[in-house]
Amino acid sequence: MSIGSRVALRTTPSTPRSDAARLAELEREKAALTERLHDTEASLERLRRAYTHALEQLQLMRRRIYVASAERAEVDAAQLAFDALFAEVQSLSKELDAAAGDEDGDDEGEKTKRKTPPTGRRDLAATDLPVVRVELTDPELEGKAERIGFEESSRLGYERGGARRIVVARVVYKVPEAAVEPIADAPAESSPVTETPRIVTTPLPRELFRRALLAPSMIAHVLVSKYLLGVPFYRLEQSFALQGFSLDRGTMSRYAEDVGATLGAIVEAARDEAMRTAFCLSTDATGVRIQPGPLQERQRGPCRKGHFFVVLADRDHVFFEYQERHTSAAVCSMFKGYSGYLQADAHAVYDALFAGRPPVGRPPDPEQGPPPKEVGCWSHCRRGFWEAAVCKQTIGVEGLRRIDAIFAADRALADLPPATRKLRREQRVRPLVDAFFAWVEAEAVVPRPRGYATSALGYARNQVGPLRRFLEDGRLRLENNGSERALRPVAAARKSWLFFGSDDHAQAAANLFSLVASCKLHGLDPESYLAEVIRVMPYWPRQRYLELAPRYWAETRGRLDAGELARPLGHVTVPPPRTTEEQTATE
Repeated sequence: MSIGSRVALRTTPSTPRSDAARLAELEREKAALTERLHDTEASLERLRRAYTHALEQLQLMRRRIYVASAERAEVDAAQLAFDALFAEVQSLSKELDAAAGDEDGDDEGEKTKRKTPPTGRRDLAATDLPVVRVELTDPELEGKAERIGFEESSRLGYERGGARRIVVARVVYKVPEAAVEPIADAPAESSPVTETPRIVTTPLPRELFRRALLAPSMIAHVLVSKYLLGVPFYRLEQSFALQGFSLDRGTMSRYAEDVGATLGAIVEAARDEAMRTAFCLSTDATGVRIQPGPLQERQRGPCRKGHFFVVLADRDHVFFEYQERHTSAAVCSMFKGYSGYLQADAHAVYDALFAGRPPVGRPPDPEQGPPPKEVGCWSHCRRGFWEAAVCKQTIGVEGLRRIDAIFAADRALADLPPATRKLRREQRVRPLVDAFFAWVEAEAVVPRPRGYATSALGYARNQVGPLRRFLEDGRLRLENNGSERALRPVAAARKSWLFFGSDDHAQAAANLFSLVASCKLHGLDPESYLAEVIRVMPYWPRQRYLELAPRYWAETRGRLDAGELARPLGHVTVPPPRTTEEQTATE
């Protein structure tokens, strides 16, 4: 074959079949590249959303840490690491003690014997505390019988400035008693009459705890230190040791539980009155840790979570209730029979109560009655827009501007009577509320990714009725901040004492929190109130415990004998119940 023929053969065009195969291969490559491009774009979009969400979280957490301390989240990672390290140290300590015991087991004579802990009532006379002497006399024998001495005992009391040793001196009397000495074989009328002395000691006054170590003043000081100031018992124990006397935390814990359970009758009486007469109840809840009892293996398990509910009844009472679980059943049992206004956040546990239906798994209760009317909280609504505004979202900024305008307009009406405030709200506040919800509806239909703005708009749409409820009556408030402020002592103090010993201890603590908070509400000194009520309660009729509530204590105290109340211990005279005219005049 010649060279020309070979060149011609090489330049011959390819067949149609080879071109089609090549084109198909290129199409497949194009489809594969297109699919990879779509996947890459989708991954990039997911990455952008994740980055935006992480950036929002970073901005929000930075804001919470450095600006709004109330929005901080609880972090338990450090606590878990500490618990693991503490358990390891305890295990190594036990192994070291066991090894040391094996080495020293042969020489029992060199073992150090443990000292037997002291038993019996502690001797307060050995302390250097100032002495307050209280002499108790018998009104029936005083001035008629001869005094021959005193029977003394000591209590640990407290006055502003420090502890006191209260010496209770009960007068001992020699009472002559006529006796007839019989003579054998003689009539009874002729038998001589002699006087035989009888020794009589003045009885102790009534007390919540018979022959207790602590006087009411010291009990009140211990309770106020913990449940008002948040000082744990171990710090009080150290403080008392520096003052020169010993009072262990176990004793204080027993007094706290016993006094809280006993004074719970006063809290229950106030609660019953609130459920009958309150116009609006405001409630909120917070979690606390409860220490469990010993397990079958005699080991301690982890703390479980309980809940404190606080209820504000108008400007009359504040009471706390402990519930083991934060559920609809617990909420329905707490507010059973109440049909007035109830202000709370939009938590799902209140849905069954406001809907008037029984909780899931519970049969209908024929005594439940009509459900309460839900009142929303504009502060909770504002919080969602605040979080969106911190993340630089325009929806959050606009929502904050509109809600702040509603608060400012209503704040200007705070000093008006309820009827006048309702009329002014119709004129000044309702147009702002209508404009806000119209804006929410317009923005909610705009498609946008999930985030803080979407959550804030969704909350406002779901709570339209409850958030408008404050316009029905001038006595209703826009926000539920009072309940959250009432829970602040619990939230702050649980960082100091960490947990409650049991459900009973938590319920007793709830009663004490109730009385202390009610004292603050009515401008009473909680320490003086508790000390006086602990003294008065043993004498008070059970059907009149409501008179001992902080709301009525100023009036009740005015009817008591001031001289009797001024003494650390002693008898208390109970005044007669108030007449209907007096009750009407007080109300």
